[in-house]
Amino acid sequence: MCLAWSPGQVPLEGVAGVRAVGVGGASYSGVPANAKPRRAIMGGVDTSHYSLVSAAAQAAGPCPPGEEAAWGRRVHGLAVDLHLIAQQARQDIERLESARTFIAFLEKVEIEESSRRGLVTLRLPSGESEPIRTEHADTDRGRALIERARSLEGRWVLVYRYNERKTGQRNQSVRMLAHLMDLGADAAVPNTTAKKMVLQEAGGDVARAQEAWTAAGLPGTGPISADQLEQARAAAREAG
Repeated sequence: MCLAWSPGQVPLEGVAGVRAVGVGGASYSGVPANAKPRRAIMGGVDTSHYSLVSAAAQAAGPCPPGEEAAWGRRVHGLAVDLHLIAQQARQDIERLESARTFIAFLEKVEIEESSRRGLVTLRLPSGESEPIRTEHADTDRGRALIERARSLEGRWVLVYRYNERKTGQRNQSVRMLAHLMDLGADAAVPNTTAKKMVLQEAGGDVARAQEAWTAAGLPGTGPISADQLEQARAAAREAG
């Protein structure tokens, strides 16, 4: 039986610079595969800011007659806010993409007196306890993550973790919490997420991850329990 391994496939046509070539050298888009790319007349113009201004203008609503200057200032302010939000979102997404993931039962959330960070106590499927910290409680991001963690006390969660170097201590780091995904009371992990975690445990080796998945007897589709996922991850580690 062949396992369809697809933790995150992207159609080639959707990748920049790749065209799907059909019979006779013609691409599916109707452009000959050997045609030289032509630079658009306005190809050198960055239109990203225009998109932000357009979105800000829509958010501001119609411009009242005679209030063009005030309306313009409002649009300007909203555009800057949207730009900053987009930058922060990009940083958060990059942090999540590079984070380590694991399943745990969220036992309690406290505020650490010495650092004023959120201190989240997790219980791993093995029974071991693991603490992890949030950003400072007096920051918006730290406060939001602490509130989310408190709302998930007593539930199984998918933990996104990254390491942050201690100030002035190059060789020491702190385990930091990037995000929590609610898995419910029975710890049902989405199939695609589980495959990515096994692949991560296999060091990016698809063949090794696929063998571990098959050895654990996991299905190709449908949610995976925490115990099943841990078996597959252990198999991936042992195979290495």
